[in-house]
Amino acid sequence: MAGRRRGTRWKRWAGPGLAALLLASACTTPGKPADTAARDIQRTLDRRAAAVVDRDEAAYLAELDPAATRLRAAERAEFANLAQVPLRSWEYRLTELDRTGTGRATALIELRYRFDGYDEAPVKAAERLDLTRRDGRWYVAAERPQRSGGRQLWEQGKVTVVRGAHSLVLGAGQDEKRLRAIADAADRAVPAVDRAWPGRWARRLLILVPSSLDDMGSLLGAPAAGYRGIAAVTTGEAGAGRSGAAPADRVVVNPQAYAVLGEFGQQLVLTHESTHVATRAHTSAATPMWLSEGFADWAAYRGTGRGAGQAAPELQRAVRAGDLPAAPPSDEDFGFGGDAGALGRAYEGGWLACALIAEEWGEERLTDFYRAVGGHGRRDGAVEKAMREVLGTTPEDFTVRWREYVRQQLA
Repeated sequence: MAGRRRGTRWKRWAGPGLAALLLASACTTPGKPADTAARDIQRTLDRRAAAVVDRDEAAYLAELDPAATRLRAAERAEFANLAQVPLRSWEYRLTELDRTGTGRATALIELRYRFDGYDEAPVKAAERLDLTRRDGRWYVAAERPQRSGGRQLWEQGKVTVVRGAHSLVLGAGQDEKRLRAIADAADRAVPAVDRAWPGRWARRLLILVPSSLDDMGSLLGAPAAGYRGIAAVTTGEAGAGRSGAAPADRVVVNPQAYAVLGEFGQQLVLTHESTHVATRAHTSAATPMWLSEGFADWAAYRGTGRGAGQAAPELQRAVRAGDLPAAPPSDEDFGFGGDAGALGRAYEGGWLACALIAEEWGEERLTDFYRAVGGHGRRDGAVEKAMREVLGTTPEDFTVRWREYVRQQLA
């Protein structure tokens, strides 16, 4: 099965608490010393961040509570896991602080980091720290992610890094040979997508390979069961190219589902996901799933010589059983947690819709249609307007044509 994209955005967390805290700290009672905890804790975080960038393990561990022996062992391992990761920047921002007692505090922080050569803006992750004050200095005593956040790859094990001509592959608990094969497939995917989607895009892939399905779910901050059988997903900000700098899209590979695919299937997955990366700036809330997923499959199958029956086996079985769909698939048909056969038919129906446009109106019109829909900004009226202005048709007429095309291709 081709790679599937949920469109998950990187989690963001921020709050006004720090500003209020600092203001309150400045308004102290005359004669009473100001509470400098927020300032001093931020200094601890700054030293810790500098140690990560400088690859200085001793300085990194020096910011931990000397009494927190288990934390020290875990942080030493995590620091070692980061050794190969190409970091451009790493910083912590204190966003909220709760003084839980004399010499103790709980802080909500935002980790911001960038991978060198890939991230134009920082990736953000929310964390919660417990801190203790000893001899006039604040130390980190415990660390854990926010409830809505996921674990970072280097929290799952040693990260091995492989660079390709158009790719950067980071794997936790993965051997280098396997990661090299993924990088090679990604390097073939990028030029294939470039031929299907002319125009400006990064032309590079950032791929994360966790060690297991459970770790994939942990990385994405979502239940792992929802990704069972899904070979890969792409995360990122829809429409980010129009709104300014954004972190690079991450293609997250499900190591179990990806491994059982043959070479062709693996190539199809990475070309599909690469298409999501290429089209991200023109994908918005207005873009229906049948178009975003159908176009990604169309780009992946383009030029492979595979016929409709090979590319759409689930839908072919349904059509031959007399169950011709009444319309292109809805967004609800693309839910990961439902029936696998129904999900397959949804992707195949979207692919055939894009194949129909490419065949009847031409490939250039297909890409123009994709951009026009995404550029509408909101769902209501987006497809109708783009069909009228780009294809010279209506949704009703297109549905009739699509059903006939599906029947001809698969009956």
